[in-house]
Amino acid sequence: MITIPEFYEGKNVLITGATGFMGKVLLEKLLRSCPKVKAVYVLVRPKDDQKPHERVVEMINCKLFDRLRAEHPDCAEKVIAISSELTQPQLDLSLEDQDTLINCIDIVFHCAATVRFNESLRDAMQLNVIATRQLVLLAQRMKKLEVFIHVSTAYANCNRKHIEELVYQPPVDPRKLIDSLEWMDDSLVNDITPKLIGDRPNTYTYTKALAEYIVQQEGAKLNVAIVRPSIVGASWKEPFPGWIDNFNGPSGLFIAAGKGILRTMRASNSAVADLIPVDVVVNTTLAAAWYSGVNRPRNIIVYNCTTGGTNPFHWGEVENCVNMTFKMHPLEQALRRPNVNLRSNPLLHHYWTAVSHIVPAMLFDGFLRLTGQKPWMMKTITRLHRAMMLLEYFTSNSWVWNNENTNMLMSQLSAEDKKTFNFDVRQLHWAEYMENYCMGTKKYVLNEEMSGLPAARKHLNKLRNIRYGFNTVLVIFIWRIFIARSQMARNIWYFVVSLCFKFLSYFRASSTMRY
Repeated sequence: MITIPEFYEGKNVLITGATGFMGKVLLEKLLRSCPKVKAVYVLVRPKDDQKPHERVVEMINCKLFDRLRAEHPDCAEKVIAISSELTQPQLDLSLEDQDTLINCIDIVFHCAATVRFNESLRDAMQLNVIATRQLVLLAQRMKKLEVFIHVSTAYANCNRKHIEELVYQPPVDPRKLIDSLEWMDDSLVNDITPKLIGDRPNTYTYTKALAEYIVQQEGAKLNVAIVRPSIVGASWKEPFPGWIDNFNGPSGLFIAAGKGILRTMRASNSAVADLIPVDVVVNTTLAAAWYSGVNRPRNIIVYNCTTGGTNPFHWGEVENCVNMTFKMHPLEQALRRPNVNLRSNPLLHHYWTAVSHIVPAMLFDGFLRLTGQKPWMMKTITRLHRAMMLLEYFTSNSWVWNNENTNMLMSQLSAEDKKTFNFDVRQLHWAEYMENYCMGTKKYVLNEEMSGLPAARKHLNKLRNIRYGFNTVLVIFIWRIFIARSQMARNIWYFVVSLCFKFLSYFRASSTMRY
């Protein structure tokens, strides 16, 4: 078969969600590794008085595209911005733009979606399902279309413990639900949402399952493939390790842990943290389009893009890596030393939430008020708790994924394509990846310079000394108030101290005899 770069040569590609996290990486990788692609059309909505073209120019000038600009200085000329609003009828495309896309597009990558777990059902349906349906209808009119790639999520069917690489029958026909939403008011929609989503944790996973079914049914005459990534995280290798540009998903929790704000979290240490690097997802997506475009399979192919079944990594290991990395490479102006702990017991979790989150936040805000400053810590803690509640379902459970199609796809690549479009997660070294991930949040999300590390380490040592001093004062206070005034408490205290001394003496004598 032809190689992946040869497949994309001379092709016109359409990408939705190109200004999002994964869309940016997909655009960068496509232009850099398939330089002979003819043009890449991106659907972009106007924002903050910026026109779509201006947003694309600003995006291409960001850090992510440094390597691309160095290797291909004229890359921006191939990116064509199309004004579009996916939540509007006909995707808010002008007739002229519709004709352009219908007559020239060869490949479609549908990456756009709302990834907010607490999105209302109406809004989630609008972007994740209705917009997908409209894009599929537009794709049916494209005269040169070779393949349509839909990016879903591995958790679309998270109500199952064993997830195959196939499109499951949804609990309700999405077309009937779309029709019902037209006459329902918002209060009625919100009332029936828990009943509709059933045993799924949120509207995101529910609507992504409906979207897959829409793609399968409405796109029956198209050459379609679906890519299902799990928890998409920072880049593994490309365009450079650790690139991340948002607080979504685990990234915000990592930053909160590094700042010393996050101290306890409800999670199972033994549950699999199915993180997947964004460049692995992008390479899988580009390869999936190549395979479907060259082989023209009869049926839709679904790719579970996950790590849990191939190279498992657990949340307890994530905790250790985050704590270790931020102690070695601390964030600037940390409030406490990084020391997040995962707890599966709900009572223990609530206790430590009160002790290590709420009480310190109230004291800190009280100090700010006394010094004439605006309190902000309780608001931050409240937002953090909301984020943790949304992720709790995924940090407390594990799934078994079927990866036969993904493994098959990997086996079809040439030796050169396996190097250029590597998505073999068996090669992923988790400790190194997690260190790069945490450092990526420091460099690319918080924009902290590495030259500030010595000062950050000094600040962390200062926080450690403050903690030791506070604990010493606390012990003295407890002694003076409780132990020194009670003969029984003093006897217990002397017994414990003497026991410790005897143990140390025995240990020292044993060591001396050994040598």
